[in-house]
Amino acid sequence: MSKTYPLGIDVGGTGIKGAPVDLDKGEFAKDRLRIETPEESTPDAVADIIAQIADNFAAETGKEPIGITLPAVVTHGVVRTAANIDRSWIGTNVEELFSKKLGRTVTVVNDADAAGVGELHYGAARNTDGLVLVSTLGTGIGSALLNYGVLVANSELGHLEIDGHDAESKAAESAREKEDLSWEKWAERLQRYFSHIEDLLWPDLIVVGGGVSKKADKFLPLLHLRAPIVAAQLQNAAGIVGAAWLADQAGKG
Repeated sequence: MSKTYPLGIDVGGTGIKGAPVDLDKGEFAKDRLRIETPEESTPDAVADIIAQIADNFAAETGKEPIGITLPAVVTHGVVRTAANIDRSWIGTNVEELFSKKLGRTVTVVNDADAAGVGELHYGAARNTDGLVLVSTLGTGIGSALLNYGVLVANSELGHLEIDGHDAESKAAESAREKEDLSWEKWAERLQRYFSHIEDLLWPDLIVVGGGVSKKADKFLPLLHLRAPIVAAQLQNAAGIVGAAWLADQAGKG
C-alpha cells in the first residue's frame, strides 16, 4: 500500500489552496491545488470547493484527517468572526459541516494560528524556548502565540488599538500598498506596533510571515526591538503545513 498523508487546506479571501503534507519533512507531498474562492463565500459554497480539493488528492490522502484554516476566530469548531469571507460563517459549526461533507475527521483553525504551528515545527520558530509571536502581514495582521511549544489560539493581536486606530489598519501590508508608503515609513509603523506588543507580552522571538516576508530584507533591518525578529521560513506554505500537523495530532487523540 502506498503511503498516505494528511491534507492541509487554506481558505483565503481570493483563493482556496490545498496539498497533502509529508509531516516527516514539513513539505507538500504533491504540488498544491488552488481554486478561486466563490464570490458568495458561504460555508456551503466553500465546502463544495474543499470537497473538490479533497477529491483531487484522494490517492495521496486516503482517509487521513484534513486540517482547514479560516480567516476567522474558531473555538470548539464554531466560527466566531468573519474576515474576507461571508458573515454567514459566524455561529456555524464548521467542523461538523466539513466532516459530514467529506466523510473524514476535520480540524478547523484560524489561519494565522496554523501558520504559527507550521513555523514552530518546521520553520523559523523551531527549538525556541519561551514565548514566540508569529505575525502574518497581509490584508490584515494575523497573530499566533506559541508558549513553550503550545499554541495559545485566536490571539487576534492585529486588532489592538494603538494611537486611536485598529493596528492592522495602519501597519498591515495592505496599508503600505494602499498609502504607497516607502519601506522606511512602513517600518516606522511596524516599529510602533511591535514595540507595543513587546511591552505587553515580552516575546523571546518574533517571526514575520505573509507574502511580504519574501522581501524581509527591505524592512526587518529597520526595526529595533528587544526580541530577535526574523522572516518566516515556510512563507505561504506555513498555513497548509500547520493545518495538516494539527489535524494529524487531533486524529491521534
